[in-house]
Amino acid sequence: MEPTARRRDMALPRRIEVVAGLSVAIDLGLGQPAEHMLRTALIACRLADRLGLSRKQRDTTYYTAMMMWIGCNADSQEYARWFGDDIAVRRDAYSVDWTGMPFLRFLLRNVARGEPTARRVLTMGAMLRDARGQLGAHMHSHCLSAAALADHIGLPSDVVRAVGFTFERFDGAGLPRGCPGEQIPIEMRIAQLADTAEVHYRMYGINAAVAMALARRGGHFDPAVVDALVEDPDPVFAEVADGDAWSAAIAEAPDAETRLDDDGLDTLVCAIGDFADLKCPFALGHSRGVAALAAGAGELLGLDKTEVRALLRAGHLHDIGKLGVSSQIWSKRGELTVSEWERVRMHPYLTDRALSRIPRLERERAYARAHHEHVDGSGYPLGMSGTSLGPGERILAAAVSYQTALEPRPHREALDPDDAAARLGRRSAHGLFDSECTAAVLTVAGHHAVRVREVDGLTPREREVLCHVARGLSNREIAAKLVLSEKTVRNHVERTYAKIGATNRVGASLYALQHGLASPPAP
Repeated sequence: MEPTARRRDMALPRRIEVVAGLSVAIDLGLGQPAEHMLRTALIACRLADRLGLSRKQRDTTYYTAMMMWIGCNADSQEYARWFGDDIAVRRDAYSVDWTGMPFLRFLLRNVARGEPTARRVLTMGAMLRDARGQLGAHMHSHCLSAAALADHIGLPSDVVRAVGFTFERFDGAGLPRGCPGEQIPIEMRIAQLADTAEVHYRMYGINAAVAMALARRGGHFDPAVVDALVEDPDPVFAEVADGDAWSAAIAEAPDAETRLDDDGLDTLVCAIGDFADLKCPFALGHSRGVAALAAGAGELLGLDKTEVRALLRAGHLHDIGKLGVSSQIWSKRGELTVSEWERVRMHPYLTDRALSRIPRLERERAYARAHHEHVDGSGYPLGMSGTSLGPGERILAAAVSYQTALEPRPHREALDPDDAAARLGRRSAHGLFDSECTAAVLTVAGHHAVRVREVDGLTPREREVLCHVARGLSNREIAAKLVLSEKTVRNHVERTYAKIGATNRVGASLYALQHGLASPPAP
């Protein structure tokens, strides 16, 4: 490698550093503090060593433990439909064994959490009619989504396979397949215990973690894995030097020294942006759209290539903080309460938090955390204004505003490109956005409708249905929107899935993103 090329590559983060940043975003969706999944990976590796796993198995265990909940974001909307505050329920679920009457009582206490009483009663009735069947279908979709996302960000095939067993139990009472014992990959059996034990150890201490493991031995957890933990638990839970779980987990990675080149980093951050957008299906393709607009506007305004590329990456990464805000809020059709609005205003800060430990992305982080700041100081989360906002921050904010207007939201329909341009122009005239950056974004946008490709034999109607499925609409909602019968829509969905090889909404969403089908066809 030439010295110049070597220096350029050393200026980019290692692959594991970016994946570890993604794991912090997953922590947000679980309602856990930052680096929970990283500490889980450390505990899992220590257990793998005690069990005498091969190097390959240990490597798979590491990434399985770190990424086992990668599907939690993709099913947040469905989770919120059942439980209201999806993040709070996931956080509290660590305290209960997922079987029997205690788990059923936990579910019923949390059904439609935070929703009006009438909705809670209706949802509770639906769950009681077939709780296991409903949960099984949900968890089957989660596991398919997790595998698809793990593959999408480039994890090894053994990890992709293992994350599909996240909800299975050693006693065979898990979901969705009821796989018992050694039918569950050993890497997942270790990750399951490590994940739950880390929470109990952090919250209640080592004795509580051991008691929890013994209570669930032979039920949720593999007895051999539990025995490996409890025979001498102190070294398994030993705190890392200086409490720096990030550095310790990075050092344990099987590919710790693998560095990304520019194209590799672009591909990975694009996949992470896709992952973030799945939190709100109605915003599918949002990050890709913002990235393209921001990079194009930066180039038009004469920014150097380094800044343009940073804008592209910031566009992909800017919304990962949305994972830390409940889908109950993002999907609300009515006006937000003061407390709900404050949680929304936190998501750029959470993006900053997830990116803060990734070295060599400082410029991207600065742009991303300011994507809702306004030139007049009326934005959030910090109310930055004037000279505090550089060209990159101003461009990204204008791109986010325009792209958001093109997308539907629970409280409004999507605007057409001309109306979206007029909306951005009005906001710029009122001092929210830089006029030059606004003009550049609108020039790049070109006021054109997004065109779709003729792929895989999809008919125009099937492409239209695929777009609505990808954005989270149910068959009934699609039928109402397209003035079709629900049965006709179901037939369209089945044929579309067969043609594109998808098995659930997330698979269809990823396909739609990759083939330019995430936006409605032009009229």
